[in-house]
Amino acid sequence: MAESLLVSFASLAMQTPAPAPDKTLVQYISEGGEIGYLIIGLSFTAVVFIIAAFVRLRRSQLAPEDEVTALDRMLRAGNVDQATKYCASPDHDSFLTRVMGAALLRCSRSPFGLLELRTSLEEAGQQEVSRLHRSTDAIGLIASVSPMLGLLGTVVGMVGAFDTLSVSEVAKPTQLAGSISVALITTVLGLIVAIPCTAVHAYLRNRVDSLVGEVGDLIEELAAHV
Repeated sequence: MAESLLVSFASLAMQTPAPAPDKTLVQYISEGGEIGYLIIGLSFTAVVFIIAAFVRLRRSQLAPEDEVTALDRMLRAGNVDQATKYCASPDHDSFLTRVMGAALLRCSRSPFGLLELRTSLEEAGQQEVSRLHRSTDAIGLIASVSPMLGLLGTVVGMVGAFDTLSVSEVAKPTQLAGSISVALITTVLGLIVAIPCTAVHAYLRNRVDSLVGEVGDLIEELAAHV
């Protein structure tokens, strides 16, 4: 009885596959091949764009306090020409000065003068808001392209698996598992990049709308002086 139990346990041990060795993150990424490295490259590019967007989309960048103070002083005194030149200076380039400068310049060339200021501000503001939204488009593009690259890697991996079946009459599961593993790794990498990029892209667009609303209130106050 004991001998039969030992034989049974021995046969089970021989049939049970050994546990797969642990792999590091770098090893998993390397198994993704060229497509996996491309996705990783896109992730670093996305990080750069995200950092640049967070630096750019700040109240102090869109409407610096010193520029608000200077324009408020000029417009209160009725120095519209001086305010226009101030906004046109490259040293004072910001969302605030681009909108105010374009509106004041248009009013100075219009026969209606400052009566057209509100319309000019709205049109200039819309152009600058579109410009801010376009600055986040690269992050949205990476969020869209990454899962498609992952899907491409999946297709390539499955093609490799079927090629293995076509050249081998009896393909071992381990032979197919390698190609399928590569397919799944690229899919995972694509989703890992796409999910946070999609979330950050939506957040940044909402942040643009919020900041533009705040700066718009400032512009309304400045415009009231003229």
